[in-house]
Amino acid sequence: MTIHQTDGGVRFAVRVQPRASRSEVCGVHGEALKVRLAAPPVDGAANDALVALLADEIGVARRSVRIVSGAAARSKMVEVEGIRSDLIERLAARTAKP
Repeated sequence: MTIHQTDGGVRFAVRVQPRASRSEVCGVHGEALKVRLAAPPVDGAANDALVALLADEIGVARRSVRIVSGAAARSKMVEVEGIRSDLIERLAARTAKP
């Protein structure tokens, strides 16, 4: 998984699976963090759910999480302000299925 350190935080790829049975971070898909979302991809509901889930999992305010690109796609680029890359690495390792 590739994580880029920025001036104020980190930027990383996310692969989203909308309309899942529950919302969860479930490991790594290629070079992206894989996230299942219960929300449908309608009217930005899945994007809002993604921001909320990542903020809760990482332990930051929702305003610190931003979708930089791919708002209408399953593959997105997300930026989180105020953290270091090791937090995302630990999240990916903690949720990876053997």
